[in-house]
Amino acid sequence: MADQKHPTQMLDELENGPWPSFVSGIKRLRDQHQDERINGVANDLLGQLEHSYETRKGYWKGGTVSVYGYGGGIIPRFSEVGQQFPESKEFHTLRVQPPAGNHYTTDMLRQLGDSWEKWGSGLVTFHGQTGNIMFIGANTENTQHFFDEINDYGFDLGGAGPCVRTAMSCVGSARCEQSCANEHKIHRKLVNNFTDDVHRPALPYKFKFKVSGCPNDCTNSIERADFAVIGTWRDEIKIDQEAFKEYVDAKGRQHVIDNIITRCPTNCMSLKDDDTLEIDDRNCVKCMHCLNVVPKALSPGDDKGVSLLIGGKRTLKIGDLMGTVIIPFMKLETEEDYDRLVEIAEETIDFWADNGLEHERCGEMIERIGLVNFLEGIGVDVDPNMISYPRESSYVRMDGWDEEAKKWFQRKAEEHRAAT
Repeated sequence: MADQKHPTQMLDELENGPWPSFVSGIKRLRDQHQDERINGVANDLLGQLEHSYETRKGYWKGGTVSVYGYGGGIIPRFSEVGQQFPESKEFHTLRVQPPAGNHYTTDMLRQLGDSWEKWGSGLVTFHGQTGNIMFIGANTENTQHFFDEINDYGFDLGGAGPCVRTAMSCVGSARCEQSCANEHKIHRKLVNNFTDDVHRPALPYKFKFKVSGCPNDCTNSIERADFAVIGTWRDEIKIDQEAFKEYVDAKGRQHVIDNIITRCPTNCMSLKDDDTLEIDDRNCVKCMHCLNVVPKALSPGDDKGVSLLIGGKRTLKIGDLMGTVIIPFMKLETEEDYDRLVEIAEETIDFWADNGLEHERCGEMIERIGLVNFLEGIGVDVDPNMISYPRESSYVRMDGWDEEAKKWFQRKAEEHRAAT
């Protein structure tokens, strides 16, 4: 094999410096793997990449590759210079759905790796931007064999193309004391309900679900998800005053003032003379800074639920968008509550599928038609808490806003009377 190695003078430069290089990983497959087939695939892959660097052109083109019964889940890649590099002339990527919260066992990771070395190139990415495990580099014939094998022990393809994409959820209450929701149940409820929409692309463009258990938003759902579910609470932050005093005693009052009190975006915190903490919870915007700095002394409240935000995305037809608040607070305690969450997602996708333009994300559609029309389309009432920035400007701009506000207060009064 050593005599047949493609020269990689330009790629070698990518191995210089302090950071790990993907080139080194592919070279290990070429030089050290026991399977000669994988050695050859890695060698030709390096050869084509070096050729691309020399000519400053890309030589991968798309096509159509799928497994039986599925319309998505595979990203086809065919080489335009396959005659020069025949071992990597077909280099398809299979997107595989990970478990909720990315909870794996080591045995399962080894099993996936063994299957991929049997049918693919050995190159794996944990995880893609959407959340999938990216198995990179299979030929057309072996895509079906690999899928059949992993499907037998419980794994499924994720989304690729204009479809519902693989959902993401944070590690959640399994390891995080800030969790305010059952992230993994929400994740599974949504994915299981939209499995057909994941496997059979039939939407204007991609649609992503992401679930974060608290406003820290570790999945970055607010800026990356068309449908973001973020755990939150609506009662007072719980304070262990003795633990807070210990922190003040260890760090000093000035440190606490500089690093906690003055960094509150709404100035709702006060450090008292006896080193206790006072919080004006009505003005708290759940930025999470204080809870992250002093997690032993401060905890989320007990009245927990989720906020739903629609329309986050990166630049496409228009610039980057953060999610728009659709449901400011929603309890998730009963199966009916979870069913209502799925119902809102269904209404959102159905409305977007009917009204979105080709290659238009859900958030871009809302920008085009207006939030009021979107809310009417999915059957959600206007709420004053639907805001762009805390304590600043409202998303809802419409003629007759005063009348809508009166309806909202009237509805809340009727709900209160019914409850009492």
